[in-house]
Order: sequence, then structure tokens, then C-alpha cells
Amino acid sequence: MDTLGKKVIEEFGENVFNMKMMRNYLSEGTFESLSATIRAGDTLDSEIADDVAEAMKTWALEMGATHFTHWFQPLTGATAEKHESFLVPNHDGGALMKFSGKELIQGEPDASSFPSGGLRETFEARGYTAWDPTSPAFIKECANGGVLCIPTVFCGYKGEALDKKTPLLRSMDALSKQLCRLGNLFGIDNKGKRAYATLGAEQEYFLVDKKLVSRRLDLIQTGRTLFGCSPAKHQQMEDHYFGAIKLRVMEFMTDLDHELWRMGIPAKTRHNEVAPAQFELAPVFEELNLAVDHNMIVMEVLQSVADKHGFVCLLHEKPFAGVNGSGKHNNWAVCGPDGKNWLSPGKNPHENAKFLTMICALIQAVDDHSELLRASVASAGNDHRLGANEAPPAIMSVYLGHDLTEIIKQIENGVKGSSRKGDSIELGVSSLPLLPRHTTDRNRTSPLAFTGNKFEFRAVGSKQSCAGPNVVMNTIMAEALDTICTRLEKQMAEDGNLADVLPGVLQGIVKKHKRILFDGDNYTDDWVTEAKARGLANLPVTPEALKPLQTEKIRNLFSKYGVLSEAELESRYEVYMEQYEKQIAIEAKTAVHMAKTIIMPAAIRYQLQLSETIINLEKCNISASGNKELLTVISSELDNLVKGIDVLERSIDLDGINKLSAMEKMRDAADSLEKMIPNDIWPLPSYAEMLFMV
Repeated sequence: MDTLGKKVIEEFGENVFNMKMMRNYLSEGTFESLSATIRAGDTLDSEIADDVAEAMKTWALEMGATHFTHWFQPLTGATAEKHESFLVPNHDGGALMKFSGKELIQGEPDASSFPSGGLRETFEARGYTAWDPTSPAFIKECANGGVLCIPTVFCGYKGEALDKKTPLLRSMDALSKQLCRLGNLFGIDNKGKRAYATLGAEQEYFLVDKKLVSRRLDLIQTGRTLFGCSPAKHQQMEDHYFGAIKLRVMEFMTDLDHELWRMGIPAKTRHNEVAPAQFELAPVFEELNLAVDHNMIVMEVLQSVADKHGFVCLLHEKPFAGVNGSGKHNNWAVCGPDGKNWLSPGKNPHENAKFLTMICALIQAVDDHSELLRASVASAGNDHRLGANEAPPAIMSVYLGHDLTEIIKQIENGVKGSSRKGDSIELGVSSLPLLPRHTTDRNRTSPLAFTGNKFEFRAVGSKQSCAGPNVVMNTIMAEALDTICTRLEKQMAEDGNLADVLPGVLQGIVKKHKRILFDGDNYTDDWVTEAKARGLANLPVTPEALKPLQTEKIRNLFSKYGVLSEAELESRYEVYMEQYEKQIAIEAKTAVHMAKTIIMPAAIRYQLQLSETIINLEKCNISASGNKELLTVISSELDNLVKGIDVLERSIDLDGINKLSAMEKMRDAADSLEKMIPNDIWPLPSYAEMLFMV
């Protein structure tokens, strides 16, 4: 292996207090106890906390850290941290470096200024962070030091979850319980074992030159362009996707990978995406909780490394109108107590029957809770993206691919059919069909597509935390598996044979829930019509999409599996609605300010130039008809802009939908002016500059 390859391997995870580091700093007994907590989900032994804290401190100081922080994920959708120094004065006028087990296990940040949706009053400031040992601590470096970041949950004084990690961990426990229960029915030993979900979060993003962004108040304030007409060439030629990566971007990507690898994040794939200046990063699959934490770090590192290279990394779901938006493809799978991926066809009939059970469970889960899945990806930014330019629509459906769909139809009909010629898998259950090993193509228009050994939830927005969508995936699957296990247990108690009762249970699921299956083009108007006829919800905007969170059905779901209490669920609705309205209000005010102080003065300046030109031409008895026509058009669009500003200002106190409508009308006038005003007068960097000057 070459020197660089060795260096990369040696540096991988060097900024993480992982199992490798723990062995070097912990006693054997403490290491074994902590390992059991991390690997098997055993209860943390509080007696080892001081030993672990001392080891962490020693390692962190060696790595150049001077502070520690409880790193948590409040309902803002970002991460939060309060740095505490290791430094403690002693009685001799000197100082020591100390870090106790108590400081490791629990922190107390001010909870009053974080969104709580009514769970906390403003004057109720007390909040707690609690160490999550299943996600390793890591070092965030700066030029002259660093900070030890300890992943934690965040809760209020009465134990109410104020973060995104707590419900995620609860949902993982709920799913694990039902997976182990199903495994027991299939004769899989789960004593002392656990099951868990895995995640591979593909991250899309744009890179724009920092100098250009500095002249775009809309990008600075809102993350997206509120004005700007499409250039003649953008993504029509389809030449950017997987194209040769420009040297400047390659240098950025190289630094990015090295930074992520040092943080223990297994960044694997990088490439040009469909839109100009758009790119994608994909990691190796990891256990769900760790993968969510890692994706939050990825978004932060993307922006910091971009800044070093003179870029701004845009994570907004739709920074540029008319071209691809950015998503976060949420590749979700499950690992059973046997250590195998249960969404992958197995090597024997028993495993394949279990695989089809999981597929049917997901069909049931998505059909029962399609509106909840839509709610989990609702945001002001994602509303602009869903349903256009290779993003899935707001109608939830499941894509299985041709072969697997045919097998599901055979299950529905209760007959053993035959798969296409080729490598197939016997299920060993007389009424279940043959299963081909390669079961699916890919459908880029589907919100939830089976892609061979996982389900890809493509509707997640690029800026979103993966926690919320996966809380929903875990919980609805836990419910579906619960009902399936209950049916199987009841019928097996009577008949005593899984092979005899399983086909009937799966057949019942398919017959009841097949409406959620769709293998066609989700972008077409025909699908919108058909989905309506099937009774599937179409919720294109966030206020509509969030309403299911207020239903008794969803309250009962989260309550039953201990994921969110009724008050915690209501808080999420309040927080997300408030964030939506605030985001659009910021956009509206930014648009008004830009229109008044940047765009309108430029139009008036050009209007004046044209007027003076017309006067001078007519003094020379030269026809100015063309100039007059242009002046008339400019003046008309300027009038439209002024009217649009007035309408938008009067809508500021109205809801977000009204503001968006007013903003679009004002934008139409501004974009028309951009097409006519000379470049030396137009004050904003154009789409052509931002998308191609990378």
C-alpha cells in the first residue's frame, strides 16, 4: 500500500474516542463494561463514569482540546453546544485540568431559549443534557486548540424531550423489540441480542463562489435566491451529472474527505449531481443513531471546508428556481438479532419468507401512515423541491420494482407463481412464489423505493436532520410488525406451524394495503389523478402536511410505543409550524428590502439612461422608436415591481401561503427586468455566474 493510503487508514477516526481509542485509555474492566453498553444496549454502569471521564480528558488534552461540551440536537434542526473549560483553579494559585464522571454524564444548558412548542415557559430555564454512550465523543479542532464534543440527549426539568435524538433512541428501542419478537417466531435466538436500523444518508449540496454570495442578500439571509431568471443553459444538456469534476472542486472534496475521515465518518462516494454547481456525498451505511449524528457533522464540515476554499456550501432544498433541488436520500434498512439485513433476500427458504414478511410490513406501515411520512419531511424549503426536477412528489407511495411487484401480486392471489428465468430463490412455503435475487430497478421519482436491500426515502430535504423521518420509519414499522406478530402468534397457537399461517397473513396485508404500491412515473398528472382515486393524500405545502400530527391516530401511535408523549408530539407541531411561518416571513422581508434598495434603483437608473438617450436622439432628428418601446416595457415592469412590493408588504402579517404568492408575483417583475437591464447596471450576480463560475 502506498504512503498516502497508509496515512489515510492511520488517520481514520483519530479525532474520535472510539473503541480503538478506548482500549488505549481505559482499564480492561471499564472497557468491557462500556463496550457492553455500546454494543448490546446494556444499562450504563454509573460507577465507571469517573474512569471514562478521566480517560476522555487525557485523550482530549493530548489532542489539543482545552474545553468540553455536551453536543446536542435541539428542535431548531441544527446542533448546539456550550463549551466548558477543563481548567480548575487550585489553592496554591495555580490550576488543574479536571473532568468528572458527573460532568460527563449530565450537563445543564439553559433550556428557555430553545424552541419547545409549549413544553417549557420562557421563565423555566432549567434543561438537562445526558450522555449518549452509543455515539462516540469527538474533537472539533480550531487553529489554536479544540473542544471535546460529547453527544447527548436534551430534555426539560420534567423529563420532556426537547431534542431530536431522544425520540430517535426511543423509536429504535420500539423497533428492536418488534424485530426480536418476529425473529423469535422464525426460530432466531435473540437472548441477550438486539436488532437495529441502519442508515446511509446521501447528502446533496451546491457550491457557489463566496464573492458572488456576498453580493446576494437573499442567499445570505434565506439560503435561496428570491430573484433570478434562468440562464439559457443550465441542466438541459445533462452534461454535469457524473461529469469530470473541476480541479477547484476536487481540491475541496479531497480536503472534505480527509476532514470527515478523521472524524470517523466513512465518506465513500462523491460526484457531480444533475444541476450545475450541485454535488453529492454518500457515506457507508452505519447504525442509525450514529449515522444521524454523522450527517449533522457532515453538514457542518461541508460549510467550514467550503469556506476555506472560497466557496459557500448551500444546503437549502431549492437554492435556484428551475433546476434540481437538493435532497438527502435516506437509505433505511434493518439488522435483526441474527446480525443479518432483513431487507435482503437470504440464502435459504426460511430467510426469504422473513424477507417477504418485512416487505409486507413496510407496505402496511406506509399505507397506514403515508400522511405521517409526508409530515416528517415538511419544511418551507422542501415545499419548493417536492414534485419537480427529480424530487419525489408530496404523494407518498412505495416502489418495489417489476419482479418483486409480481411476487406481491402472486401472494395476493394466493397462488405459487414463477419468476422470470434466471437466478431465483425457493421460499420453501408452498403458497409463496419464487423470489428472484435481483428484485428491482431504481425509480428516481418514487418517494420510497426498494433498491435491493434497503428502502430509499428520497423525500427528505437536504438541510433536514435525518432524525425526524427515521423516528417515523422506525415507529410505523414497529406498529406494523407488532400487528403481524400478534396475528401470527394467535394463529400459530391454534395451528402451530408458521409455514401454514404466514401466507394467509401476508395475503391479507397485500389485499388491504396494495393501493400504496406504484411502479410508474410519479411526476405525471395521471398519477395525481390515480392517487386521488386510490384515496392517497396529496399534501404539497407544509401547513397541510403537518396537520396529521394533531390527529388522535398519530397521538395514539407515538404514545403506544413510548416514542413521543401527547405533549411532546403537540410541541413538534407548534415548533415546525412556527419555523415555517418565520422562515417565509424572513424571505418576504428580505425580498421587499432587496426590491426596494437594490433592484428598483437599478431599474430607475436604466430608465433614466433610456430617457436621456431618447431626448438626445430626437434632438438629432434620429428615430428613437426602439428605445421608446424598450422604455415602455421597462416602465411597465417597474410599475409591476412597485405594485408587487405593495402587495407583499400588505401580506406580511398574513400566513405563509399568501406571502409566497405575493413574492412570486413580485419576482416575475424583477426577473423580467433582469432580462432587459444591462449587466453593468444589474446589481445582482446572475444564475449563469453562480452556477457556472465554480
